[in-house]
Amino acid sequence: MAWLVLAFDGKDPEAPARRMAARDAHVAFITAEAKAGRLALALPLHDEKAQSLGSLMILDTDRAGLEDYLEEEPFATGGVWKRVETCPFRIASLPYGPWPSPGSAMPGPRSHTVVVARDGTDAGAEARRLAVRPAHFARVQSLAADGTLLFGGAMLDPTEERMIGSVAVTRHADHAAAQRFWSADPYVAEGVWREMEWYATLLRPLPYKPLPGA
Repeated sequence: MAWLVLAFDGKDPEAPARRMAARDAHVAFITAEAKAGRLALALPLHDEKAQSLGSLMILDTDRAGLEDYLEEEPFATGGVWKRVETCPFRIASLPYGPWPSPGSAMPGPRSHTVVVARDGTDAGAEARRLAVRPAHFARVQSLAADGTLLFGGAMLDPTEERMIGSVAVTRHADHAAAQRFWSADPYVAEGVWREMEWYATLLRPLPYKPLPGA
């Protein structure tokens, strides 16, 4: 089981300076965590004007490992992150392409789009997801293989048994293109995803281990 960390910076005037002050220590830390196999993916979260909003982390560890990570992460200890949301996470096993070589340059300032999609909270939410899940997976198989889908998986409730949302990272250069792409997905068409948050991001190639199915 993995853990999702959604961490958001402060909105005060000093927030950018705090991030810049801790950035080098943060990069060194996440590089070491990726090399050790504990960090499956780390991405910055930006708005469409490339302004920093926060960070997304996928940790391949247990709850104790999650707590240890947050106690040592420079963005957490340095006061960069002012709001942190965590939940159990299941990385989707798909035929993902290989990671870019660590240290290689990615086209900037934006290489991908992140969607954080939350299911409904009504009594029929779980049944809707399970009913269309096979069609969703049939669609994303080839998209993972050709690199359109960099990464995806399911957010879980605290029992780690019920899926309550999804996170996906796609190779789209703007929100509108990503929204058009996902509008054709069964999870959108059939009303599984009820709230969707969109973020620009720039992939930093780190020594990540291969994803499940890659």
